[in-house]
Amino acid sequence: MLPIVDRLKESNRFYALILFFLTTMLCLTLVAVRVHFSSTKAFIFLVWNIFLALIPYGISTILVLYNHRIKSHLVVTVAIFAWLVFFPNAPYILTDLFHLKKSPDVPYWYDLALILFFAWNGLMLGYASLIDIQFVLTRRFNSLVGWMAAIASLVLASFGIYVGRYMRWNSWDIVSSPGGLFMDITEQLVNPTEHPRTYGVTIIFSAFLILGYLLLVQIANTFKTLEK
Repeated sequence: MLPIVDRLKESNRFYALILFFLTTMLCLTLVAVRVHFSSTKAFIFLVWNIFLALIPYGISTILVLYNHRIKSHLVVTVAIFAWLVFFPNAPYILTDLFHLKKSPDVPYWYDLALILFFAWNGLMLGYASLIDIQFVLTRRFNSLVGWMAAIASLVLASFGIYVGRYMRWNSWDIVSSPGGLFMDITEQLVNPTEHPRTYGVTIIFSAFLILGYLLLVQIANTFKTLEK
């Protein structure tokens, strides 16, 4: 166990993992308190959504920790593909704001805070995992490849948000119902004029996620500069 902790500290992610653990526990606590006092399970689905958001971060963490040992590009490619399948689940939680409604049992501000906390936690998990993937690709290839993959991943994640929210497919369907998923996605792509919402959601969320990521990276770089 100690070598793993040392490896986490060497990669500067030990304390990040602790913080993500704390933020996730706070999310779960907020849901538990709501269920207890309202005697309803209205937002219990958020627990599943945050679990799905943790999967890409788990995959990227393993890749970063063992990137120096993995010599095969095929293994890395398969791992990144698995990461990409689950990656949209992280920013997807932003759309759970659609479920915000006034309830007679729980204050409106509490439900707003609850959903925002889940959404923020999911978004940060997504960005953190994307930084990992960009790092791995930059180390194996170059900075241009890393940045191209990062931007492309955010655009695909935005499309994935649409696929999940409006088409009601999820990451598991790529295994359980690949044919139906492929046909539905193909229909959206080959007939763009018939599906304006598809491109509207994808473009707007792409802009939001890309600008948010660039800003996060720039803030991190600014902080590193100030430390010198």
